Amino acid sequence: MTPAPERAAGFTAYITVTAAYWAFMLTDGALRMLVLLHFHRLGFSPVQLAYLFVLYEIAGVVTNLCAGWIAARFGLTATLYAGLSLQVLALLALAQLNPDWSITISVVFVMLVQGASGVAKDLAKMSSKSAVKILAPTTGGGLFRWVAILTGSKNAVKGCGFLLGAALLAVFGFVQSVLTMAAVLFVILTGVMIGMPKGLPVGRKDAKFSEVFSKNSNINWLSGARLFLFGARDVWFVVGIPIYFYAVLSDGSSEGNRAAFFMIGSFMALWTILYGIVQGWAPRILKATSRTEPEILVLAKRWVGLLAIVPAFLAGLVWLVPEPSTMLTASIVLGLLLFGGIFAVNSALHSFLILSFTDAKRVTMDVGFYYMANAAGRLVGTVLSGFTYQIGGLPLCLGTAALMIALSWLGTSQLKTEQNDKVAAY
Repeated sequence: MTPAPERAAGFTAYITVTAAYWAFMLTDGALRMLVLLHFHRLGFSPVQLAYLFVLYEIAGVVTNLCAGWIAARFGLTATLYAGLSLQVLALLALAQLNPDWSITISVVFVMLVQGASGVAKDLAKMSSKSAVKILAPTTGGGLFRWVAILTGSKNAVKGCGFLLGAALLAVFGFVQSVLTMAAVLFVILTGVMIGMPKGLPVGRKDAKFSEVFSKNSNINWLSGARLFLFGARDVWFVVGIPIYFYAVLSDGSSEGNRAAFFMIGSFMALWTILYGIVQGWAPRILKATSRTEPEILVLAKRWVGLLAIVPAFLAGLVWLVPEPSTMLTASIVLGLLLFGGIFAVNSALHSFLILSFTDAKRVTMDVGFYYMANAAGRLVGTVLSGFTYQIGGLPLCLGTAALMIALSWLGTSQLKTEQNDKVAAY
């Protein structure tokens, strides 16, 4: 049994890491909404809006592939501090955007800044998620509970960030909002650096980059399933739904635009907060503490199959009823909230399984590789979101989501229990 002082130190480190991650994700969510709505208001097309986030997602793919090795070499606190610091710099850079620039220059500039923000986000994410494997209790379902709390609370905070970003844009404007977020995040970074307790790995000099690629087929199949799962979310979430709702809700006036901003931001926030709450409750929903590993894997397959039904139904509904109406909008909102709840359980299962399949010596490598696949899924979803909405509207966005979830189910169905005999106790 772990001595009480060590347990207390581990819990303090976990709280500190979680708080730092919360601060980062609040600004990340607000920044995404600020950029999306600000540039849509300037007349950017759905495909151009998707371009703004492409480098952000590409940076996530590259960063996650390298971040596991960087953390293994230099330590988790170093990568966490680097992520927070880079986000502050990205926010300060974005405030320099000049409204007199051409659309091409503006797109390139914002893409570069978003790319830096993508690097920052995935450094912070990999550090926080890996820390859970090191710090979580090994009995009583500790791993599932701690990772569910971290990921669930993070998504709830990011949802608040969506609402914050829309509100700041409507009330204060773009530049002042970005500078305010940079200042607040810098203060939090300073506090975390001063108050971070010991307990996280400091790195090892013999870490090799080749170790990033896992020989465990479970980790590889789970990473593939994760890619399509998050692609299925972002194919409608990044561009399709916000622009669809803006077209439905805005009347073109200044007041109408502000009202639309608040309603879109509120929906995005509500969806993400609900997602986070359900994710945090996933261990209880699944009764994970009383289940064996084979039972958890069966649940993973069932829940991703259930998820595919929702976007397929919504795609058919919007296709059959093309004219916007209050009833149709309400149905879309309720359907996507249902999608969020089921998606949250799937995401929680994945987040637990990746930490369960790996061991402490490889945790940063395997988590980095897994989140590289996660970022690749977001990249594919982001590109397809603008593309499918522009050529086929919301029905094509949602139909593509259903197809990608089916591919995620295929990956999940390949997971085997016998390939991992080091699964943490529930």
